[in-house]
Amino acid sequence: MINQTIAHYRITAELGLGGMGEVYRAIDTKLDCDVAIRVLPDEFADDAKRLARFEREAKALAKLNHANIGTLHGFEEHQGKR
Repeated sequence: MINQTIAHYRITAELGLGGMGEVYRAIDTKLDCDVAIRVLPDEFADDAKRLARFEREAKALAKLNHANIGTLHGFEEHQGKR
């Protein structure tokens, strides 16, 4: 996915792969800042439990405000991927 664009995010590097997604470093081309993008793997796209967990985690993170915890900027779907 390196050098691909998802919505207005340009992927610049892979940060890691795990049980709940693929994480990439990207540039938010609208705000001109570095962000991390987590993409739910294709094999989980039809798993209702994993989709619900993915959304719960996003909502929980959005409620937190601390210098040592990342800020959630969005929870989106782009071309069928979350």
